[in-house]
Amino acid sequence: MSDATIRVILVDDHPALRMGLRIVLEQAPGVQVVAEAGSGQEALALIQTLRPDVAVLDCQLPDMPGSQVAAELRRLGLATRVLALSAYTDDAAIRGMVEAGAVGYLLKEEAPAAIVAAVRAAARGEGRWSASVASRLAAWAVRPAAGEANADLTSRELDVLRLLARGWDNQRIARDLHISEHTVRFHLRNIREKIGVQTRTEAAVWAVRSGFGEG
Repeated sequence: MSDATIRVILVDDHPALRMGLRIVLEQAPGVQVVAEAGSGQEALALIQTLRPDVAVLDCQLPDMPGSQVAAELRRLGLATRVLALSAYTDDAAIRGMVEAGAVGYLLKEEAPAAIVAAVRAAARGEGRWSASVASRLAAWAVRPAAGEANADLTSRELDVLRLLARGWDNQRIARDLHISEHTVRFHLRNIREKIGVQTRTEAAVWAVRSGFGEG
């Protein structure tokens, strides 16, 4: 994605907010807003037609939750990455979006530069989180006791955790380790069972808090 234009769709039911986001993003080099949508159904139709790289998606739309839109994109196997941009900070909204596959979650109060950076990161499959959101994610994962971080994990599982802690998606992890995405998913399933978490996001937070993202 480094040399290609990042194609973005804005999904929010407030036209003024979409206009502001469009201005911010289109001032950024290499970013193009290809469409706007004010509802979940409209967003799904546009994304299936246009196949943008990133969908900047609100958590609550008039016809359905943003998490339902994200889950449907994943079910359809579309490559568009979801960046949640919302005013909601409750656990249900955050968990719903990340479990549906959102690669990041920013609050609407973030500075324009942070939103642009998050869109660029999402296009690479890397996560960006507002500070308050990150603290909630961290609360869902329990840091292991000293000396136990590597307990029962194979060397390959440790490799996967190290890359997961960097915010990499399965495709990039697979490419770096020269394995298939199916094998990455297999390792992640085993990792989640061993460290006692339920979701990929919780595993990523666990890895960061355990020091796997350092260095």
